[in-house]
Amino acid sequence: MEADPRFAEFVAERGDALLRYGYVLAGNPHDAADLVQEALLRLRAAWPGLVAKENPEGYVRTIMARLHTVTWRLRRRESLSWELPEQGHHDALPSGDERAMWEALTGLPRKQRVVLVLRYYEELSDAEIAAVLGISRGTVRSQASRAIDRSRTGPAGS
Repeated sequence: MEADPRFAEFVAERGDALLRYGYVLAGNPHDAADLVQEALLRLRAAWPGLVAKENPEGYVRTIMARLHTVTWRLRRRESLSWELPEQGHHDALPSGDERAMWEALTGLPRKQRVVLVLRYYEELSDAEIAAVLGISRGTVRSQASRAIDRSRTGPAGS
């Protein structure tokens, strides 16, 4: 497969924005980088067909949202260990308003978090969110409503 300079230009121009989007979805820079890398690999494979449509960014963001959901489903089956790690791990959070927003998002289930990110960060309509996640518009609205209610009352309904 020959290298397409337009793909390299797209990655150079939009790579940082995609990484920020991945961070908002995943909650840490490592998972965000993995999301971006996997999505760009899939974008590269589909690039010849997407260049004609001229919407590669929408395609890659859809891939990232779906990959994040699939990864979450796989991680739900993790096993617990009683052994303590040798060192603690702390992700650096942004400061100010971004920190407060992220702390509110981390208390939400992943599906609700993805819906809010797509609605308010990506400014997608309910129909667009439903198409990205492969769910109905009613599910999008109910997940968003539950997420907002939960963020107002706190995780335990306090």
